[in-house]
Amino acid sequence: MPLDHQTIAKCKIVKAVANRGHIASAFPEFDDNLNSHNMDKAYATITTWPHYQPTPLISLDKLAKSCGVAAVYYKDESQRLDLKSFKALGGAYAVANLVAAKKADGIEPSNITVTTATDGNHGRSVAWGAKQAGCHAEIYIHEHVSQQRADAMAAFGATINRIEGNYEASLAACKADAEANGRYIVSDTSWPGYREMPLDIMAGYSVMGRETLDQMQGVKPTHCFLPIGVGGMAAGIVAPLWRDMGADLGKMIGVESYMSACFLDSIEAQMPSLVDISEETMMAGLSCGEISDLAWQILQPALDHCLSITDDAIAPLMAGFADGRFGGGSIEAGECSTAGLAALLAAKNDPAVWQALGLGADSIVLLIGTEGATDPVLYEQLLTEGRQP
Repeated sequence: MPLDHQTIAKCKIVKAVANRGHIASAFPEFDDNLNSHNMDKAYATITTWPHYQPTPLISLDKLAKSCGVAAVYYKDESQRLDLKSFKALGGAYAVANLVAAKKADGIEPSNITVTTATDGNHGRSVAWGAKQAGCHAEIYIHEHVSQQRADAMAAFGATINRIEGNYEASLAACKADAEANGRYIVSDTSWPGYREMPLDIMAGYSVMGRETLDQMQGVKPTHCFLPIGVGGMAAGIVAPLWRDMGADLGKMIGVESYMSACFLDSIEAQMPSLVDISEETMMAGLSCGEISDLAWQILQPALDHCLSITDDAIAPLMAGFADGRFGGGSIEAGECSTAGLAALLAAKNDPAVWQALGLGADSIVLLIGTEGATDPVLYEQLLTEGRQP
């Protein structure tokens, strides 16, 4: 086994929910959500960006052998542009579209201010996109976002506003100030009356799914473990897979922190549900208490199961990636990048969950490595912690 039994024991599923609303069907070409037109447009645009290249799809052969499955593939977003996160595909693409539309209306980029609330990575993408487009960015963060992540956004010229409370508090402040000051919100969360920007962001994220299909060269994943915050990234992965595989879409499995499992609660209730976050997970990108309406429209029928997990295995799994224990060499994996692996290993330890998910010797598993060391100080601290016996 590429990991010791003590680490594997730290991989814990708090709750597993089967989606009774799951539907096996051809991909619905949504009129007002992700569809072939906006996914193809995003792919055509983003692949022309300077320094664009597909991020690696890595075979974790040691892990696959020890889990008794046919293959485990890891999409490594730590190498996405110079932002070390899949978020580079979303916020920057939405900013570019906004600025182009406003320029067509005669508004200069220097007179445009974009704004967003973020745990870090989405804000970096918006800040980077604003710098590329020549507009200004106002970024709202909550009190638990590290100073290193704040500094990384400020390095692109963004103004940082730190708000007391959680992510929802920072989003409320962002919305209020945007309305008062004529700013353009670039959020990956949709709500009634606000869909265009998060739809652009999800279309940007769909590039990951398109790349993955190309890299797998005709091999189709039977199981995909999807880290979920508000759901935009997961929907962006699912949509191109669903379009390609149709009714034969593999099992799409949502993975959340038990501290902020808004999608699991929503799938269980079969309606969008809020989570009042009282404790913050180390997986900052998953600390979201409210789902995206757009993501719900795609994920509600597509998800097979939702799992909630603890933080206990984050540090040792990050160290395992860095030390090359899973196959594929050394991998720089941030906190959220461990979510899918933690869920897979926890399922392996629980025969009932393993059976419910339909995992076995023929399974081809896809894991999403959402980010690398986006907070280098925290990353090194967690590696040190994770390597201790």
